[in-house]
This record gives sequence, structure tokens and C-alpha cells, in this order.
Amino acid sequence: MSSGSGFGDEKGGSSSVGEPEYGHDPASGGIFSSDYKRHDDLKEMLDSNKDSLKLEAMKRIVADPNQLIRASALRVLSSIRVTIIVPIMMLAIKEAASDMSPYVRKTAAHAIPKLYSLDPEQKDQLIEVIEKLLADKTTLVAGSVVMAFEEVCPERIDLIHKNYRKLCNLLIDVEEWGQVVIINMLTRYARTQFLNPNVNVKSDLIKSNPLGEKAFYGSDDEEGKEEKAEAAALAKRKPYVMDPDHRLLLRNTKPLLQSRNAAVVMAVAQLYFHLAPKAEVGVIAKALVRLMRSHSEVQYVVLQNVATMTIKRRGMFEPYLKSFYIRSTDPTQIKILKLEVLTNLANETNISTILREFQTYIKSMDKDFVAATIQAIGRCATNIGEVRDTCLNGLVQLLSNRDELVVAESVVVIKKLLQMQPEQHSDIIKHMAKLTDNIQVPMARASILWLIGEYCEHVPKIAPDVLRKMAKTFTNEEDIVKLQIINLAAKLYLTNSKQTKLLTQYVLNLAKYDQNYDIRDRARFIRQLIVPTDKSGALSKYAKKLFLALKPAPVLESPFKDRDHFQLGSLSHLLNAKAGGYQELPDWPETAPDPSVRNVEVPEWTKCSSREKRKEKKVEKPFYSDSEEESGPTESADSESDSASGSGSGSESEESGSGSESEESREESESEQEDKEDEEDKRKKKKKTDRGKVKAPAVESPERFFFIFSRFRFLILEVQRLASDSCSLRTSCRRWHKKTIAPSGSVKTYELLHRITGEGLGVEYCFSRQPFSPDAHMVAVQIMFTNNTNAETKNLHVEDPKLQSGMRIKEFPEIELLPPGEMVTVVMGIDFCDSTQAANFQLCTHIRKFFVSIQPPVGELMMPVFMTENEFKKEQGQLMGMNEISEKLTLGEKCQNEHGIVQRVTSAANVSRVPCGSDKECRFAGKTVSSGILVLVTVATKEERAAQLTVNCEKMVIGTMLVKDILQALTQ
Repeated sequence: MSSGSGFGDEKGGSSSVGEPEYGHDPASGGIFSSDYKRHDDLKEMLDSNKDSLKLEAMKRIVADPNQLIRASALRVLSSIRVTIIVPIMMLAIKEAASDMSPYVRKTAAHAIPKLYSLDPEQKDQLIEVIEKLLADKTTLVAGSVVMAFEEVCPERIDLIHKNYRKLCNLLIDVEEWGQVVIINMLTRYARTQFLNPNVNVKSDLIKSNPLGEKAFYGSDDEEGKEEKAEAAALAKRKPYVMDPDHRLLLRNTKPLLQSRNAAVVMAVAQLYFHLAPKAEVGVIAKALVRLMRSHSEVQYVVLQNVATMTIKRRGMFEPYLKSFYIRSTDPTQIKILKLEVLTNLANETNISTILREFQTYIKSMDKDFVAATIQAIGRCATNIGEVRDTCLNGLVQLLSNRDELVVAESVVVIKKLLQMQPEQHSDIIKHMAKLTDNIQVPMARASILWLIGEYCEHVPKIAPDVLRKMAKTFTNEEDIVKLQIINLAAKLYLTNSKQTKLLTQYVLNLAKYDQNYDIRDRARFIRQLIVPTDKSGALSKYAKKLFLALKPAPVLESPFKDRDHFQLGSLSHLLNAKAGGYQELPDWPETAPDPSVRNVEVPEWTKCSSREKRKEKKVEKPFYSDSEEESGPTESADSESDSASGSGSGSESEESGSGSESEESREESESEQEDKEDEEDKRKKKKKTDRGKVKAPAVESPERFFFIFSRFRFLILEVQRLASDSCSLRTSCRRWHKKTIAPSGSVKTYELLHRITGEGLGVEYCFSRQPFSPDAHMVAVQIMFTNNTNAETKNLHVEDPKLQSGMRIKEFPEIELLPPGEMVTVVMGIDFCDSTQAANFQLCTHIRKFFVSIQPPVGELMMPVFMTENEFKKEQGQLMGMNEISEKLTLGEKCQNEHGIVQRVTSAANVSRVPCGSDKECRFAGKTVSSGILVLVTVATKEERAAQLTVNCEKMVIGTMLVKDILQALTQ
């Protein structure tokens, strides 16, 4: 739905895995919690050091080589709801809008509405960014920037002109929620830029008087004049020719009717209903009927819109009549909506089938559904005169039903039907008069009394007797019934005063002292009107005409009759009331606006008809390629390093999206894609040949931002603590930046090969605590080679790994040359299978082989995990009993404060700090790299230097070894 659909990271769409959510709810434990003092301290710190923070923020957003880090940094910055950082946010958004990664540009589009809600005065600058992003040719950005356009400047329709054709052509490849937003925007755009395709088609709306009866105040002359005027207007209109851009929109949205997303199908359906010629709207019927097999929530929304469509376009759903038959398992609201659709689809051809269905529905145990069925029968009888008598007879039979609610609803519907031909159904009126003793529902009793009073001349013997019975129970009746008793008395007094004069006076006297002021006023008014006295006015002469005037028969209409003035698929249409943020659907223009505003210049080389000619005219290929730019946020580190030198904003691909829709341009785009694939193959072959060369290994990966953001909340609290200790912002920002990039705790270096044993080659290694990009289940081991000789060392590589069962190793690329006195650092990955057994292998040069082994401490087999306090407690509660190991200890001299404990624990194990409301507890969380088993660590300090260490882990061996290592680190 257009008004209720969400998109992207703001509306329920895609967001980065592991990204922490921050808010203002105190229960969430976010950085802006109920602790207002900390909030004010942070705000004051930001305000006083805005320039320094600006440099640090922009350094983080612009300088990081990983697109995920850049995007996540911008997302976190835009989520801080503090007005003093608005200039920083604006600068960051502008920088991100020009980023070479489409994922970062998408995040910039998401940040625009956040900044606009924080400071609406930035609208003009944000519109410039939106205009720039609208020109983006990638499908990843299209939906997000249109959403930003809808939030910030939906009135700036001029921004869409040059991008209209591109959006139409990209629509099929945009993600589902982006398709919903774009389709709804293009619907409103088309209503302002194109002519009504049904302008020369005579309307086939269901008239308010379907029986063809004259209006109450109408005349034959007026009706004839209206018909002549309409015919003259149709004759003056020019033949309609559809705009090619209008046709482009309809053609490119039609395939989306097969989408698996119900919101996309509904968006296309409303677009066709509001924009397509009447002869083409029928294509949406099958797609909407398909959605009837979905969940009840989807059925409810779809049926609401189908009920509105059947008022105007009944013919397109008639072939699918059986799809709207009601099942006993349907919820009541679904049953009533299906009943509404069946009633709207009823005509002379299918009415017998529909009435047979209605007869079955009346036997249902759902009383609300039965009442709605009886009302539907009445509507069918009103709209189709041929079955009126049949419906009346069926409803009269229901008067003998045991259920009082069924009888009452039947009485109300029969009353409306009898108003059409009362003289032919006096027997029914007599039969209903006998029911006054049994029916207790106020509305039904009031309906019977109104019928008897209105047509008292047809039942002259029964009406006075009914009044006599009602006079006895007058004081005990409901107010609606009392008013009809007074009306009945007044009408009988005017038509049969001999028999009812005393009864009328008695009823009026009772009403004179009633507690309800409406009944008292009605009694005084009627007494002065029908009982002539010296004080009676001139109005009393016309009492008979007032009470017994012929009244037009009521028309039973659908409750969806006037709901189509809301855009279909919107929340306002669903509620039948204007919801907040709803934008009215514009009216069709009288004259078509200039179509040339949507023309976009096409490069000369795209106009070549043959592939050979285009190759001759093709300009030099840009340094950046679109084929790599389309890669999403789940790329590996290798692909990211490649994209750093080969991906960009794209200047060639999808250019045909803004051109014409001819077959020639389509063939050109296909052949262009083939050329691009050839270039891609060549690039990959070249990459294979260069694989043996020494280059800095890529350790950045999509998982690195797990590590960074797992500490974000803890680092914010540390910045606040540093500010409260009167530390300078420059120092705090430097520490923040350092902790964000470097691994947690200190990194210990181990010797792999001594320089004497290695004949001048010294090798050391350390566990870098960075995710290993080729395989997330491996531990990254950083190896440093130092050539301490005067000769060159060549062909450094790994051979003959001897590993335990299940262990794996990923060798580093061969080092072809290590000059004398130089040092080279590489990274290799080892899957230790969550064990501390050593990985043995041979380290080879061009002349020698050395047997070495790497044995990891248990703390290096882990990676940090971000958790909230509540999540930590929940997981800890599930790892009790044998999965929990506790030890009492005496803290060492350097572990007297919280900072010392955190430093020692994080140096012993690669875990992250978990926020804790208690000052006497430090909590940490991590998981094993290989199997992802959760490890929870708690250090609870007591009086003096006593403390208790608790480790919760599913693997008891890991827990026992980890307790031993941390215990040693804290007691030293």
C-alpha cells in the first residue's frame, strides 16, 4: 500500500547485518537513554569540539576502503538525533552521494529523510542531493532515492522529467519495496502529465437510481438536456492518441503483476485502474484473484480494493465469480467483503447462482455474516427488478426463523423493499404486524410500526389494533420505538380518527412526560399539528400532506460507492478516511503538458545499428566499470579489492533506459552487454596471471563491521567517561579511532622460526583478530618474514600441511622475492575446528624447507559478538548447569579498576564488552570462529580484591581452558 508501505532501513526493508539499533527508549539501553546527564555531557562535548569531530567523522566515512564500513558509519551518524551535528551529516551525505559504491549511495538516500526530519531548513541542499541521486543508473539506488524524494519534496515533479524513462526501464530490476514506492510516485506523475485515456468513452458507472426511476425533484426535460449536453461534448472532443511515455509506463509495469510480493501486485493494479484505458484494465483481475490464496491479512486489503473496483469496472471480475465464494474457514471480515463483491457482480445472468449461494450462507452460525447476507439479498432485489418478488418471498420465510437477529434483519430489509410496491404486498404487511408480539429487537419493531403507519390505508383493520398494543407497552419501549409509536398514532388520527382519537391522545400524554426530550418535543409538535385548536397555526391545515406524503423508495447502495476518491492500495482507502501523509491523486489535465521535458540526449555511439560499427565508434572504456558496481554488500574481500580499482558510478550501462523503446535500441543494449562480458572475462584471466605476485593481502571483508560496531556503544560510553575526566576531545577521538580499527586488547607476537634456525630468515606470527575474508570459519594468522642475510630469499611458500582431522589451512600467496634486510607481512587462514591442537606444515624457500607449527591460545579461537544486556541475560540463562564454570579469584594489583579488568580479559580472549547496568560486573561475549558456539564471560568484583569469574559455553573443554587463561591474566 502506498501510504503504509515501508522501504529500506527506515521502513522495514534491507539493513546491514549486525548493525546496532539506537533509539530514545530508556528500556533499549541505547546511548540516548534516560540518563540525561550523560546525554547533556555528550551534547556539550560535541558542541564545543564540532570541528575536530567533523574531521574524525568524515575520515571514517570517506577514508575506509570497505564500502560496508563507509555505509554503516553514515547510517550511525544519521541516526544520532542531535541538531548540532546537522552540518556534519549534510557534508557526509554529499560525500556519500558521490561515492563509487552504489551501496553507499543507497545509504546516503536513506539518510536524507532522517536529516530532513531533524532540520527541515536543509531542504534546498537536500533537493540538490536528491536531484543528483535521481540521475543514478543503478537499480540499488533507484528505490531509495525515490523514497527520499517522496519524503522531502514530492511537489518537485520537475525533478522526475528527465529520469522518467530511466525509472520505467529500471523498474523491473529494482528490489520489491523500491518497486512499490516508484510505482506509486509514477502514478501521481502520470496523472499530471498525460491525458485521460477514457476521455471519449461514455461512463458506465452504476447510477444511483439503477431502476431507471425519476429523481424526486427531477424532470424529463432536465434529463433530456443533460444527455444532449454530454453527447455534444463527446462530439467536440478530438480522437485520443496515447502518449508514448504513457504507454511505456503501462508496458513496463505489466510484468510485475506476476510478482511474489503482494504489495507490488497491488501497486500495479492501482496504477492500471487509475491510468489505463478501460479496455486494458482487465489484465489486473487475474493477478488480484491470485492474491486471494494468500494470508487473510493480504486477502482483506485486496478485497477492499476489489470491492471498490467492482463498482465501476464490474465486467473484469465476472469471469472469476467462483473465486469469491465464501468458505466456512474464512474470518468474518473476509466473508463480509466477499459478500460485498458478489453483490456488486450480480446481474440478470448470474443472479440465480448468487442467490443459491446466499441461501447457504443464511444457515451459517456467524450471526454478523448472516445479517450481512440478508442485506445483500435486499440489495440484489433493489438492483435487479426481475428477482424482487423471489427475494421478498425468501425474506418472508426467514420471519419464522428461530433466531431473533435473523428475523429482525429480515424485517428491516423487507421494509425497504415494500416501499417500492406496497399495494401488491399488503399480505406481507399483515404478516409482519403479527410479529410485534414476538420481535424484541428495537430496530425491527420500529421498522414494522413505520410500515403499518405509512401504509395504514392498506391494512385499515389491523393498524388500530397494533396501536392499542403499543400504547400498553409505551413506557417500556426503547426511544426509537416510542418515536415510531407517536408517528403511527398521528397517521391513524389523520386517516381513522373515530377509532384512534382517544388512543392518540393517550399516547401523546404519555410522551409528554417522557424522560427523553426528543420524545417530549415530538409529542408537543404533533399535538399542535394534528389536533386543531384556536392557537393552531396555518401549518395544521397541511398536516395530512406532511405525514402521508409519497416518499421515494430507498436505494440500497454499496458502502464502497464513494471510496474511489482515495487512491487504491493506500491506507486512506483502507480506512475510508484521510490518513496522515496522504497525497491526493491529481486530476487529469485538460490539455497535455509538453512531452519534450522528458527527452534525454543519447550518446552518438548508442545510435549505431550494428555491433561492428559501434565497436569502431566506441569511446575509450572508462576506468570504472558498471559491471562491478552492481555488486552488493555481500562481496568477498577479493571482489572488493578489485572493485576498488574497477568499480564506479557507471557512465555507460543502462543508457538505453532513457531512450526510445524500439527493438533496435533493445538489441543494442543486449550486444553492449555481450561486449561487457567479454571485457570481464579478459580481466579475470589477467587477474589469474598476476596471482603469483606479492601484494598486500585484503583483510577487509563484510564481516569486519561486526567487529567495529560490536564496540560502538561501549566506545561512546568511554568517550563520555573521558569527557567527564576533563580529557581533551582530541585525545578521546584519537582513542576512539584507534579502538575502532585495531583489534580488542593487545596482540601478542609468537616466534615461528628463529633467525638462527632459519639461516637468517626470521619468521614471527600473531593472531590479528580480524575476520579472514576468503573463509569466515578460519582464524586469520598474520605472518611477518624478515630477511636478516645479505642475499635474496626467493619463492617463500607453504607445503605439505600435516593437520588433525577436520582442520583446514588456506596458504598465503607465494612471495617471489624478499630482498636483504626487508620485511614482508602476509595473512593465512587456519580452521582449528575449535581446538588448541597445533597446525603443522613446511615453510619453504628456493633452497630450504623448515618444519614449523602454529598452536593457538583458546582465546584466539573466538570472534567478538555484540549483545545488549537483556540478550546476554537471556543467553546466559540457557547455558546454565554443566555449561557454566565459575572460579573465585583475587585480582592482581593492576586489575583494581574496571579498565584494568577489561584490558586483561580482552587480551586473553577475543571477546567484546557487553553493556551492564552494574558497576561491579563486567560482561563479555564472543563466539567460536569455526562453529559459532556462544561464549559468555562475567567478572563480578566483590569487597577488597575478591572477584568471581564465570564462563558460560556449550563446549565444556573450551570453557575450562578459557577460565584458566583469564584467571591467570587477572591474578598476575
